[in-house]
This record gives sequence, structure tokens and C-alpha cells, in this order.
Amino acid sequence: MMPTDLLREGSHLLTVCNACRYCEGYCAVWKAMERRLVFKETDLNYLANLCHNCGECYYSCQYSPPHEFDINPPKTFAKIRLSSYEQYAWPRPLAKAFRANGLLVSILTAGLLIGSMAVGSRLSRPVGDGNFYQIIPHAVMVGAFGAVGVFVAIALLIGFLRFWRNSGEPYSELANPAAFTLALKDAFRLKNLENGGEGCAYPTEESSQAMRWFHHTTFYGFLSCFVATTLGAFDYYVLGLHGAPAYASLPVIFGTIGGIGLVIGPIGLFLLRQRRNRDIVNTSQDGMDVSFIVLLVAISITGLLLLVLRESAAMGALLIVHLAFVMTLFVTMPYGKFVHGIYRFAALLKWALERGRQPTG
Repeated sequence: MMPTDLLREGSHLLTVCNACRYCEGYCAVWKAMERRLVFKETDLNYLANLCHNCGECYYSCQYSPPHEFDINPPKTFAKIRLSSYEQYAWPRPLAKAFRANGLLVSILTAGLLIGSMAVGSRLSRPVGDGNFYQIIPHAVMVGAFGAVGVFVAIALLIGFLRFWRNSGEPYSELANPAAFTLALKDAFRLKNLENGGEGCAYPTEESSQAMRWFHHTTFYGFLSCFVATTLGAFDYYVLGLHGAPAYASLPVIFGTIGGIGLVIGPIGLFLLRQRRNRDIVNTSQDGMDVSFIVLLVAISITGLLLLVLRESAAMGALLIVHLAFVMTLFVTMPYGKFVHGIYRFAALLKWALERGRQPTG
């Protein structure tokens, strides 16, 4: 359940905004808002996750602070989103623990994994051909990541389905191909960040567009790494290629592109964070945000170093550190910043469905 004071704040915000409607053309949030006359908790969760946090509405609003109405959509929506991450998470206690100490939990988890893998690996075994499985056997690596992957997939699926159930949409609408295609298009283009200008959460139009492109770099970098992993599995199980992949192979090419993207994108987003207007952000989620950025950059840098030094004596230690960071990211996915992509896509899918209907408010 959403805290009572946050529910009251969100309802007050949207009641005022729905009466004013000055921002109706800014993004999908305000168009979806206009289809409602009252705002329940489920509506607040939906609209907050539909928000892409550009901040344009705040600077355009005549009722923003210091006005007595205290209308601050970016900050209120950020607080509601954070609450929804806990509300829909499974198991919920893990989400609360991570929210309170996100960066510390990530560091301790990675350290514990590094120590465990160092003890159980074959670091003392000489290597020279870049074959990772000489350090950690293939069966052990696949078994560990497979078990964690199943748990993470179940946790993310439960969170998505909880969001969808509470949004008021039937599960059958998840199979709507037109809406699904439209939501994917909006997500892949970051459509709701297209119009961020000088009224953005960042001080200039250039930095607001930089936020959009750094998000793109991060997302497509992550996607490229996923493709690389998939191609590597295909090579191993289907083609029977069990040695180190060639530098010109598709897994290495996609992995390199993804790794570079996951260095540029997260670091760019971190630098932009330092220029934010602190009046319109929810600083209580800073630990969650920073831990996600740190993990992505650590994974990418160690992965790229592993590629360059895979035939050196440093390969074994680099492999363990890299895998520890990857495993930590996996474990924290359902409770960290990663879930915002899951719920935002669900919100975009609901918005795609609503666009095909007649307005109700």
C-alpha cells in the first residue's frame, strides 16, 4: 500500500493539474490524466511510471513552489515510482532492504561473490588460450547463473503482473499485438523525452537531450551485451565452439559494442545527475540510482579488460571480478533501478491501449 501522505500528495497534485491542463500537450502523462476524474492509488502508480522525468511541466507551472499549491510533478511522481517499486516487488522485504542501502548492499554482495569464487575457482591453473572455463568450469558457471536467472525472471514477472493487475487491465490485453507494438516503439525511441527543452530537470536543452541519448546508449548497450551472450550460447551448444571466441566473432563484436555503450551511457548519466535541479528530484533513491550506474560501469570495464587481457596471467582474477559484478546486477535487478524499465514499459503498454479507446473523463 502507498503511504497515506504520499497518496494525498499525489491526489492533490493531479486534481489541480486536471483542473488546469496547461501541460496537456507535453507528454503522455497529461493526456492519460485527462481521461480520469478521480485519482486512486492505482492511477497514481500508472501515471508516475508513465512519466519520463524530463521536468518540463514543473518549470511551466504557475502553481509550482513557492505557490501555496506546491505543485511539483517530477518530485511527486519520483516518490510514487519509488513506492511502487516496493509495492510490486517480490519478495517485498528484499526491495525495502535494497532501497535503504542500495550501494552498500551491491558492494557487499560483489565482495562476497569475489571471495567465494576465488576460493572455489582454479586461479592457480596456468592459462594461455583465453578459455574462461579453465578458471571456472562451464557447468558451474551455467548452473549458478541459471539458478539466479530463473529467480530473477520470476521476480520480475511477478512484479510486472502485479503492476498490470493493479492497473485495471485484464491479462488478455497483454496479447494485444497493436498495443504491444506501439508500446515497444515508444520505449525504443524514448518518445516521451523527445520534447525536453530548457524546462527540463537539467539546466539546458543540450543537457536534456544528452540525457535522452545517454539513456539510449545505456539501453542499447545492455541489449547488445544480451545479444552477445545469446550468440555465445548458440556457438557453444549448437556449433560446438568451446574455446575462446575469435576477436572478429559476432559474440565479441556485440559484446565490445555493448561494453562501450555501458561505459559511455551510465557515466554520462552520472555526470548529468550532478547538474540536476535538486528541488525536483527525490534524493532518497540516490543510493539505488548510483548502485545501478556503478554496477553497469564495473561490468563493462572489467569485461573489456577481460577481452584485451584474456591470454594474460591477469585473466583469472579479472574473470572472477567481472562475473561477481554481473551476478550482483542479476541479484539486485528486481529491487534496484532496473525495474523502472519494466514498469515504465507496462505503463506505456497501458497507454497504448487507452489511445485506442474513447476518453472516459
